[in-house]
Amino acid sequence: MSNRAKKLSKVRRADPFLARELENYEHPLPSREYILATLAAHGVPLETGRIALLLDIADDERTPFQRRLGAMAREGQLLQNRAGAWLIPDKADLIRGRVEGHPDGFGFLVPDDGVSRQADIFLGPKEMEKVLHGDRAIVSVVGVDRRGRPEGKVVEVLERGNTRLVGRVFSEHGVWFVVAENRRISQDILLAPAEKGDKGRALKPAAGQVVMVEIIEQPSRQSQPIGRIVEVLGNYADPGMEIEIALRKHELPYEFSKEVLAEAKKLPDEVKRADWRGREDVTDLPLVTIDSETARDFDDAVYCERAGKGYRLVVAIADVSHYVSPGGALDNEAYERGNSVYFPRRVIPMLPEKISNGLCSLNSGVERLCMVCDMTIAAGGDISGYRFYPAVMFSHARLTYNGVAAALYEQDAAAREQLAPLLPHLENLDALFRVLVKARAKRGAIDFETLETQMIFDDQGKIARIEATERNDAHRVIEECMLAANVCASEYLKAHGHPALYRVHEGPTPERLAKLRDFLGGFGLQLGGGDDPSAKDYASLLTQLQGRPDKQLLQTVMLRSLRQAVYSPENVGHFGLAYESYTHFTSPIRRYPDLLIHRAIKAVLGKQKYLPRPGEHAWEEIGMHASMTERRADEATRDVEAWLKCYYMQDRVGEEFTGSISSVVNFGIFVALDEVFIEGLVHVSELGADYFHYDEAGQMMLGERTGKRYRLADRVRVQVVRADLETNKIDFRLVDAVTAEPGEKKAGKAKRRG
Repeated sequence: MSNRAKKLSKVRRADPFLARELENYEHPLPSREYILATLAAHGVPLETGRIALLLDIADDERTPFQRRLGAMAREGQLLQNRAGAWLIPDKADLIRGRVEGHPDGFGFLVPDDGVSRQADIFLGPKEMEKVLHGDRAIVSVVGVDRRGRPEGKVVEVLERGNTRLVGRVFSEHGVWFVVAENRRISQDILLAPAEKGDKGRALKPAAGQVVMVEIIEQPSRQSQPIGRIVEVLGNYADPGMEIEIALRKHELPYEFSKEVLAEAKKLPDEVKRADWRGREDVTDLPLVTIDSETARDFDDAVYCERAGKGYRLVVAIADVSHYVSPGGALDNEAYERGNSVYFPRRVIPMLPEKISNGLCSLNSGVERLCMVCDMTIAAGGDISGYRFYPAVMFSHARLTYNGVAAALYEQDAAAREQLAPLLPHLENLDALFRVLVKARAKRGAIDFETLETQMIFDDQGKIARIEATERNDAHRVIEECMLAANVCASEYLKAHGHPALYRVHEGPTPERLAKLRDFLGGFGLQLGGGDDPSAKDYASLLTQLQGRPDKQLLQTVMLRSLRQAVYSPENVGHFGLAYESYTHFTSPIRRYPDLLIHRAIKAVLGKQKYLPRPGEHAWEEIGMHASMTERRADEATRDVEAWLKCYYMQDRVGEEFTGSISSVVNFGIFVALDEVFIEGLVHVSELGADYFHYDEAGQMMLGERTGKRYRLADRVRVQVVRADLETNKIDFRLVDAVTAEPGEKKAGKAKRRG
């Protein structure tokens, strides 16, 4: 019997399934699982030769076998000790995970097995010298730190998380280095000396300029990271620089490749007659888009008519899936981006402008392909029937929220005259909206009141002022129409047993719920629902808060008790909206999950099944990726807004403002200003001549001697003392507490102190 036959016979006895797999290969190698099982069975580290002997590795198989061991080591499945023997990290009490740095130089290892681990592993400054934020590593627990947290030692770096960084160039005593914009990377990146013929070093930035640096040598205990400048972005205060930094800091894709642009160029500029095949003609239906004045990409159009005692609501959504084919360059790029990113004055689209602002945008006066959700809604607000179908539409008008609100709610004569042909349909929309709002309240959806702001820029691209923007009922009309269509999409796929990417929102964790109940108890309030409250319990409590001076405080704490919404193939419902099933269908131009839902619906219509990517867990992986890109976009936009606000406040240092405490932390209080809608910190040392202690349960800072309290939503008057562009932080000094009730603004303009 040959060595191959002997091996297959042995493997067949241990693992019949694996044996069948190995028979398909000329040089069958044991699977990773089989290698791990062999090591686990012996219970001790084994040298390469011993493992090869146990697994009958032939001489001509040694090289690929060693490559497999190396690959397993890179992914943290195996570890080689100093003696050269292979071992399983879990058996040696070693923990794999991702490094999260802290601006102060220390960090943590967040274990891969985050569910079963009770705590992240603390890494002191010495250990952080080996790694950078974002690296994957294996650590051993060597004790506990002074706070009782498990403390680790880096054993091996599995994967480097940074190849390029954005930062600012500095020079000290002839040594040039880059300080990363990501403050979690606390190590300076030394710049390599220019090499002969090295064109990249010809960039020669000035000290203080913003650059992209490529890391050519990762950090170790003996040396700092070393880099080479590959791009000079410009000066820190240049207009638009805050966006350029955010794009690179958060690794947002912002340039389309040649392949993507070439694929987009092949698409037609307008709808072809051949594309009408298999579609319903709804061009005569007076569908309209209603968006903000600055919108450029139009995903959705609506129409409403009376249907007996109820309504017929037609929601037409841009059919991006007709033009963006699965697996193509456009599709892959849209997946990587996950969503469009909306910065002040600039948009990073998910798809090229030819698609997002042209071919797929439901611009007025042109034919467009769409997917229609055609609904019948009863007088009580229940959706009694719906139908999905591909269609060709014609937008009869590009309307704005303010224009519709002026015509419908302000009864503006000029606006009503301008929209006269469409007014009956708009009034039907408004009537349906009133019905849907009542149904929303009946099912118990949570409706938190939030303040939204808009930055107004000057000719130099800097903030001239910040204004509060009110969502009028025209916004809410479209919101309710989109919610209805999203619910139908979710129900449709669920009813046909087709996998989908749901938009899920879980209720509070037991820990958050316990803290919320403790906090509410201090105000004589109770949240219903026991250990498992529903959205209706939250909504009921919000109703009780109407008219209370501390409403903003209580609403904020309630909001913070809830978890973040994510994308997942597991339908656990949407807690906040009080839906048992919910997905995103209405924005395929700017959200990749919506594009997948369109493809899934089309598959069901064609009696087929859509698989977004190869693999058993494709939907789950895409859900995790889409949730990540959404968070990434939020973090990037927050960074940009923080920088712009900080720049704006530099000219207002010394001025006094009235505001409300928006957050309480162990090092002070954050205050949101009334007049300019900007937030800054009053450090604990600025609270007064007392020892102040953080009371998490009461969301307040409490003076030890005086008993003075600073609670969430309390009114205070502060003076701006610092606006630091380096850290994007604004610092205040407490002038005085305001005697007005929480939520009541003080009149008067800001004044400058001498």
